[in-house]
Amino acid sequence: MISITEKTLQDLQFPTVLETISEICNTDIGKQKALEITPFRDKESLMAALLQTSEYVSSFQNNNAIPNHGFDAITYEIKFLAIEDSFLEVGGFRKIATISETTNVLLTFLNKFNDYYPNLCAKGSGIQLTKEIITLVDAVVDKYGEIKDNASPRLLEIRREMNLVRGKVNQSFGSALTQYNSLGYLDDIKESFVQNRRVLAVLAMYRRKVKGSILGSSKTGSIAYIEPENTLKYSRELSNLEYEEKEEITRILKQLSNGVRPFLPLLIQYQDFLSDIDVIAAKAKYANRINGILPTITEERRLYFREAYHPILYLNNKQKKEVTYPQTIELSQENRIIVISGPNAGGKTISMKTVGLLQLMLQSGMLIPVHERSETFLFDRILTDIGDNQSIENHLSTYSYRLKNMNYFLKKCNKKTMFLIDEFGTGSDPELGGALAEIFLEEFYHREAFGLITTHYSNLKILANELPYATNANMLFDEKSLEPMYKLVLGQAGSSFTFEVALKNGIPFSLINRAKKKIEIGKVRFDKTIANLQKERSKLEKTSTNLKEEETRAREESKKMENINVKIKQKLESYQELYDSNQKTIYIGQKIEDIAEKYFNNKNKKDLIGEFLKIIEIENSKRKKATPKEAKAIIQKKKEIIEEVTVVVEEIRKEKKEKKLKPVIEKPKPILKVGDRVRMLDGKSVGSIDKIEKNKAVVNYGLFTSKVSLDDLEFVEAGKK
Repeated sequence: MISITEKTLQDLQFPTVLETISEICNTDIGKQKALEITPFRDKESLMAALLQTSEYVSSFQNNNAIPNHGFDAITYEIKFLAIEDSFLEVGGFRKIATISETTNVLLTFLNKFNDYYPNLCAKGSGIQLTKEIITLVDAVVDKYGEIKDNASPRLLEIRREMNLVRGKVNQSFGSALTQYNSLGYLDDIKESFVQNRRVLAVLAMYRRKVKGSILGSSKTGSIAYIEPENTLKYSRELSNLEYEEKEEITRILKQLSNGVRPFLPLLIQYQDFLSDIDVIAAKAKYANRINGILPTITEERRLYFREAYHPILYLNNKQKKEVTYPQTIELSQENRIIVISGPNAGGKTISMKTVGLLQLMLQSGMLIPVHERSETFLFDRILTDIGDNQSIENHLSTYSYRLKNMNYFLKKCNKKTMFLIDEFGTGSDPELGGALAEIFLEEFYHREAFGLITTHYSNLKILANELPYATNANMLFDEKSLEPMYKLVLGQAGSSFTFEVALKNGIPFSLINRAKKKIEIGKVRFDKTIANLQKERSKLEKTSTNLKEEETRAREESKKMENINVKIKQKLESYQELYDSNQKTIYIGQKIEDIAEKYFNNKNKKDLIGEFLKIIEIENSKRKKATPKEAKAIIQKKKEIIEEVTVVVEEIRKEKKEKKLKPVIEKPKPILKVGDRVRMLDGKSVGSIDKIEKNKAVVNYGLFTSKVSLDDLEFVEAGKK
């Protein structure tokens, strides 16, 4: 799919990214593979690699974390097993068993969580799961990398005999040590080890009196190291057994090598698979560091990187705790070429490199630091011309090299190509070089290639403005401080601020004026116009930002008011419901009061029951039978409303108490006497006072009398009820 030259990779600092990913890898093979990453040549493989990395990134956030996949390389063991009749040492088999077990665990996990990691699972789908290798090795080698005693019956027998002989060696040596120590033949250290054998430290004067074999002496010659005669006999027996053990171990290892050898292709697969997973994990960890995501890959000819960061610059600035400014760049069929202008050190080259490096990383299977709504399509070629590129060996000047590069561009450039050219047209006479650069730009334009170029040439800025599908862009520059703002703005050419920057750097004003007179007035005016336009644009940007902030605040306030209105409306509805319910209760209460008074007067139970039934039937006809769930909800709602109303009533009462109310002038209460017609303050029945005792009156209601406090009675004039 894609053809990239080594020079392009160097221009875009792609090896630096690979070095960072390589450092994150856990294994040596993974580190090497990371350094060898190149852009994919077919879309299917690329998408699989991108999705695998994306799935691994997702494992950092979910509970189903991918198991450990670190391993010790078995490259040497694989080469050795490929040689017929060769056999591996014990440590090699332990590494083979470990890599086999790690692969089995990982493959089992990926098969279990296929829904979470479908692409990682697909990567291991062609690899055989087997425990036979582990079983073969575990039968012979223990977890510490030593041959087990029961690896064969003969080895078990030999090691038992060796233990018995070692016991005899120690016993015989102990007897000799006790004997010669009591005789005073031994030095203070008594014993030592020579040639890995236990010996007595005998004083030189007594060496002939001790029976045994002299194995050495001290540097001064004052001590002779002697192995006792009895011990020597057992030591020779032990040496013979050790030789037999070694021979048996060799036989076992040969047998085990022959057992494992048929699995050689599978072991190669295991190591490749785990090293590939190591690289994927490193790419995922790198993506986490740079906040990388997988943008939309589209078939449409469009590149839209929103809030894109240069990953190397981002990590460097993060380490220094400095700000990195993101750029938003869009290329499409209607906007194929962007000509970036502006002063030096303003960020033109970094902006251009950001696009090239991110596209290159994406087409190499890496996630990139852009906004989630970004999208791009896949290019067949990425062509770059960045830097000085002088060649002393080939006797090439900068301009000669650039012409050769442009010739290569003209041969390869098409609608599936992206070109990136820094300081387009430089290296020769400004007039002549600029004219040639203009022709090259027109040629790239007509071939429908996508590209970004940086330049100071006015004719290229004018050409970009005239071509329908090309756009000018500039790096914003603070017109007051003359400091770069590192923000790319599309749609307008940028001034180089040549004279302004010179003035800021201390060049005398008189010299600058003389320089202005040396050049054409039109160019000065053109550059000045661009500078003024840039200043105006900067002001408009600030105004636009302020307006957006104000609009956002207004929307937030509007939302708050809407929420408050909804809450007030709900409360009013609740209060209305409560009011209606209370009114109904009062109405029914009044009806019952009337019925009670009628019954009080006529004592007709039949009419009383009839009236009650009539009220109940009327009320039941209005009711709608609610389900238990609805009934429960209604009760709960009533409780909530009553609680709210209670709180409100309490507040009102408090307010009333706190207010200083005007004294109410009460009317003088008439003095009641025997014979007056009266009724209770909260009742309707009228009676007459028969008797007054202290503060209480006996009231005669006709059929019965009642004793009531004078304070609870009110006077009823004649003719009133």
